[in-house]
Amino acid sequence: MLEPLIYLVVWSAVARSTGGSVGGYDAGQFASYFIVMMLVNHLTFTWIMYEFDYRVRHGSLSFSLLRPVHPIHSDLADNLSFKLLTLPVMLVTAVLLSLAFKSEFRLIPWAVFAFVPALALAIALRFLVEWTLALAAFWITRVSAVNQMYFVAALFLSGQVAPLVLLPFPARAAAAILPFRWMIGFPVELLLGRLSPSAALIGIGAQSLWLALSLVLLRIVWRAGVRAYTAVGA
Repeated sequence: MLEPLIYLVVWSAVARSTGGSVGGYDAGQFASYFIVMMLVNHLTFTWIMYEFDYRVRHGSLSFSLLRPVHPIHSDLADNLSFKLLTLPVMLVTAVLLSLAFKSEFRLIPWAVFAFVPALALAIALRFLVEWTLALAAFWITRVSAVNQMYFVAALFLSGQVAPLVLLPFPARAAAAILPFRWMIGFPVELLLGRLSPSAALIGIGAQSLWLALSLVLLRIVWRAGVRAYTAVGA
């Protein structure tokens, strides 16, 4: 909650100090953007990248490998159940922030309808990408540096720091090519009605393509990682 709230306050102040708007966003629109961003980020985030290296270093992954079900199923269930339990708190917070910052929501019916599959694809895509990246722990005993590099890139290229339209062209181009925008920023822009129907279709297509690539990459990296895995313990 704290991170998007800070960005909301900063960009709302910037909008007011520059004549009312920045890049097509006024203070109320910045409020709606970061409130929706808070909810989408909550629904898509994972914590597996922080836990997986611990499992490998301490050997607890061995117990998961003995089970007849792939470990990813347990992580997915934990992730979704946590989000469902905490979502009511996030929704109440979003309503309070909307009232406090006088956010402007101009919802378009077709965009709201398209938001549902876009959000589902974003959740699946971010989960698979970050689960795959967490597998670096099979070869690197301390993956915190890799995690930090990933999260810094995601922070800027997914639209969490600012709407992507405010970034320079090279950053916007990188965001369109890499999966970051499709994991977070795209569903936010879609729900707020800032995309055309054709742009929405292109975005859902990009999400589907990255999801397929992530599935293939996950299978390859997982098989290679399990072969390299050696349980040592603490």
